[in-house]
Amino acid sequence: MAFGGHTDALAARYRQIIALDYVILLVLPFIALAGILSVRSATMELEDTGPLDGIAMFIGRVTMLLIALIVIVMMYEVILRYVFERPTLWANEMSLWLAGFVFILAGFYAMQQRSHIRIYLLYDIMPRGLQKVCDTVSTLLIVVFAFFLVYGGFGEAKAKLLRWETFGTAFDPPIPATLKPLVLTVVTLVALQAILNLIKDWNLEPEIHTAADDIDQDEIERLKKSLGDV
Repeated sequence: MAFGGHTDALAARYRQIIALDYVILLVLPFIALAGILSVRSATMELEDTGPLDGIAMFIGRVTMLLIALIVIVMMYEVILRYVFERPTLWANEMSLWLAGFVFILAGFYAMQQRSHIRIYLLYDIMPRGLQKVCDTVSTLLIVVFAFFLVYGGFGEAKAKLLRWETFGTAFDPPIPATLKPLVLTVVTLVALQAILNLIKDWNLEPEIHTAADDIDQDEIERLKKSLGDV
């Protein structure tokens, strides 16, 4: 609304913009930039090697906090509903809204960390040249999917955002208005991350994947030490 990109329905719902709105609009990019520049890889994560990787890891941290926030909201609702018999009108939709953000944003982080589901049964027995062909084809499919999803869904996502379409419940959060554009944005980031992954992994030596790859040895050692202290 501050830049004129709104419909009459949105303007009628939010009739005025206060100074705090402008402050938030100006501060949020700096907070995001500080988070991207300061984020560091944990022991079980891949190293941060590029600007888009930093964005993915920062979004991963935000997603982790959203999961904790969902738990807090649900616990709050349970206590009010079953202890005080005064359930809220907003907890269910708020949990759904936050879960939508988690589900969408986690895909970008998973692509950056290569933690999405992959089947290596045939891939591991291929020569490296054929593995590169498979990697290229899979990346191309991701890019094509992202292109057509954005191409086909941009108009609808824009319309939902500009009219600030809500959920139609008592709490009435703008779930469609926020999640529809977010899907297109994150799918685009996933496609870009897939291309960067292909470039970074192009000259790597072949790897043999086993079930042991999913085991975090550092975490096991920490658990052993904690149990030993007990």
